[in-house]
Amino acid sequence: MDFDTIAAISTPMGEGAIAIVRLSGDEAIAIADKIFQAPNGKKLAQQATHTIHYGHLIDTTTGEVVEEVMLSLMQGPKTFTREDVVEINCHGGLVSVNRVLQLVLRYGARLAEPGEFTKRAFLNGRIDLSQAEAVMDLIRAKTDRAMNVALTQMDGKLSRLIGQLRQALLETLAQVEVNIDYPEYDDVEEMTVPVLLEKCSWVRDEIDKLLTTSSQGKILREGLSTVILGRPNVGKSSLLNSLVHENKAIVTNIAGTTRDIIEEYVNVRGVPLRLVDTAGIRETEDIVERIGVERSREALKGADLILLVLNGAESLSPEDERLFETIEHMDYIVVINKTDLQQQIDLQRVKELAGAHRIVTTSLLQEEGVAELEEAIAALFFEGQVEGGDMTYVSNARHIALLHQARKTVEDALNAAEAGVPVDMVQIDVTRTWEILGEIVGDTVQESLINQLFSQFCLGK
Repeated sequence: MDFDTIAAISTPMGEGAIAIVRLSGDEAIAIADKIFQAPNGKKLAQQATHTIHYGHLIDTTTGEVVEEVMLSLMQGPKTFTREDVVEINCHGGLVSVNRVLQLVLRYGARLAEPGEFTKRAFLNGRIDLSQAEAVMDLIRAKTDRAMNVALTQMDGKLSRLIGQLRQALLETLAQVEVNIDYPEYDDVEEMTVPVLLEKCSWVRDEIDKLLTTSSQGKILREGLSTVILGRPNVGKSSLLNSLVHENKAIVTNIAGTTRDIIEEYVNVRGVPLRLVDTAGIRETEDIVERIGVERSREALKGADLILLVLNGAESLSPEDERLFETIEHMDYIVVINKTDLQQQIDLQRVKELAGAHRIVTTSLLQEEGVAELEEAIAALFFEGQVEGGDMTYVSNARHIALLHQARKTVEDALNAAEAGVPVDMVQIDVTRTWEILGEIVGDTVQESLINQLFSQFCLGK
């Protein structure tokens, strides 16, 4: 597949030791040869592949030395894009890297679109679609666990399993075709249905295994939306600061200090949390605070976890009890704060309201109880789950949705076969399952979806 030559900055903008401008395409080496001058005068086209060369970039129209660089030369197909690739390592300043990029664009390269390098790797057969999506997951990983899941998917573990499922379905479809082509043999259908039931049952069971990992995988990939909830001045902002290990939120003894929601990402025992510190929920005449309270209630709707903070130095209020009612059907942990003060809270009543939900006591002022809270958060979402290296985690929302669709269509095929429906009718559901699974790895996906997926990537990836 022939493409024009693209270029982009592949490292974050800003000051640093090194920045990289990457070129990929049939003219990558020729373009670099026009502007690169090595001390020995040799052209890059004469050099061995996968070598690195010292020299200068020269604007040949003016003779000006643009940069001192190290240039990596990699000839296709043994590259990420399976095209010729040149990576120019220059000094990591805003001016220097932009001068290099502008130079290669003037000499024939085109500015890459977001994700275009990875898109070419996919279109050239270097990786499939699920592996391409894992590249961005790896870049965005916020914990070691999330990174390991992305690495496993990049290595093709999910792709290989999907390939095995599709192969099993393909063998089933071939058996059905025999039945259709040779209807005069009475025993063909008798042979076909048991094979169909066996193969489709195995596919369904393997999809079920993948879906059991999806809740964990999605959390690892996207983070757990965690809302810190409670009345004013119970210690919500102090809890945010303790979990983040930084003074992100203003803390005072004045009720209503937090007027708006504050969001922060934090890694808690391998669980990425998107922490949302909310304004204290209470009835108020203050217009600004009332807006904050409404935003707090809105934040609850999309929450995966609630940290309900209570003041242990005060009696339970009607507002506290109403908050328990508000989050009754949600995952939550009760945090009783200010245990360094004389305790006034009715602990027995808290236990009645919380039911089976975990209760943790803290003194955030004394930095006590935070470790127990982190342990409770990790246990709530990962306790009792298998976390071995042999697990294939599904973390991508698109993959999860497609697996649910495939689960339904293969179940429809099984039900139809067991009900005695002619195998040529059952074939429709089996074929649809095969197609849906193909969308995960990109074999049967539409071009518009491919473009949309890669548009979410960063420019130089």
